[in-house]
Amino acid sequence: MNLTHPFLDLDGDKLREECGVFGVIGNAEAAAITALGLHALQHRGQEACGIVSWDGKEFFARRGLGHVAQVFSDQSLLGELPGHMASGHVRYSTTGGQGLRNVQPLHADLARGGFSVAHNGNISNAGFLRQQLVEKGAIFQSSSDTEVIIHLIATSRYPTLLDRFVDALRMVEGAYSLICMTPKRMIACRDPLGIRPLVMGRIGDAVVFASETVALDVVGATFEREIEPGEIVEVRQDGRISSHHPFGQHGARPCIFEHVYFSRPDSLFAGRSVYEARKAIGAQLALECPTDADLVVPVPDSGVPAAIGYSQQSGVPFELGIIRSHYVGRTFIQPSDGARHSGVKRKHNANRALVEGKRIVLIDDSIVRGTTSMKIVEMMRDAGAKEVHFRVASPPTAHSCFYGVDTPERSKLLAARMELEPMREFIKADSLAFVSLNGLYRAVGGIERNVAQPQFCDACFTGDYPTTLTDLAQRAEREAQLPFDKVA
Repeated sequence: MNLTHPFLDLDGDKLREECGVFGVIGNAEAAAITALGLHALQHRGQEACGIVSWDGKEFFARRGLGHVAQVFSDQSLLGELPGHMASGHVRYSTTGGQGLRNVQPLHADLARGGFSVAHNGNISNAGFLRQQLVEKGAIFQSSSDTEVIIHLIATSRYPTLLDRFVDALRMVEGAYSLICMTPKRMIACRDPLGIRPLVMGRIGDAVVFASETVALDVVGATFEREIEPGEIVEVRQDGRISSHHPFGQHGARPCIFEHVYFSRPDSLFAGRSVYEARKAIGAQLALECPTDADLVVPVPDSGVPAAIGYSQQSGVPFELGIIRSHYVGRTFIQPSDGARHSGVKRKHNANRALVEGKRIVLIDDSIVRGTTSMKIVEMMRDAGAKEVHFRVASPPTAHSCFYGVDTPERSKLLAARMELEPMREFIKADSLAFVSLNGLYRAVGGIERNVAQPQFCDACFTGDYPTTLTDLAQRAEREAQLPFDKVA
């Protein structure tokens, strides 16, 4: 009987945000502030990071693979990024794949000066636009969808940078929160539906932009407001700020999964504390999916706030039945299978003395492939749990995301392949239940989902994508023309 489950990586079967962005203008320590802000956003991207600064004469850049603390481990490196303006980026890879050439912020020299861009989101017609640009002679230096924006700006025929910027964004579809720099200004922009988050704050006279309010807190900035969907905010070197809304009015559709999992619990999103929203989801889950149990146990760390809410609503005691070691990172190389399975290093372990003989309610934020959920249930049973009831603080994830989230192909999503009872059998739980979609809406927004005009992007649950998906449609068209045995 395996009681310890070595190398049970509960983060490996999660939906992952693609990246986080941060920028500051008007502070002599811009690069250092940006590095600190990126560190607060590390949960949004742990594959690579970068910072670009402007000192009044030229741009400076440093990018690297790994965490912020690794890439900028030497304080002197920040001294190589002088200036009162800097922007930064942490990333996972969705569009474009891994590699240093795709690490942002991306920088290019355009006809009227340098331009850098840090992008959170995904351009869902990037392949189509890229093909058009290449046919016109464009030469790409990366495989990132973000570089398409730079080429569109460079080839626009409008006279001013702002007009060229707007012209470029009118041609893209999908999700984007952008922090851009030119020699004269910093530009922050959010897509017309506001799918990806972006906020604005201040440190004294300096203006700060970030993916989440927690980054403002960490650098000592005061939160002013969210960038509105479709808004472009320009901050000039002399401190003047102007706001533009060139895309008209659209019904906002911010990503509801920011409330469920992506944002840090100590952030605000869509005007609400993420922590309080997650507790409310857990309480809603308890109302909809009660069960007789002795303990409520969160899957750490993402299930903790929802489990607290479930416990408070149901009256079933909350306990840490799974203990996470915060000092064990991923081990990429092992000398042998024996070492791999020796159990010397463990990231998560069942609290056997607590769960043995108990009826357990396990709370997690989502089920993606289901393989990790199955291992968690097995771990509870191996530790002596009498019953294991699995409760999920989001509806079934049955559709892929094309807006900047690292989602498996739909064929690999458990909820796309199975109904509820086969899913329960697959993870080997005594019962399985998900919060309803309307229940989720009530918990995070106070009202049920408006079917005609949903208040959030919930496509991963419903398949109701709020924008066209050109690249996906073209791929499907190409595959439809292939022989059956040639379709990937």
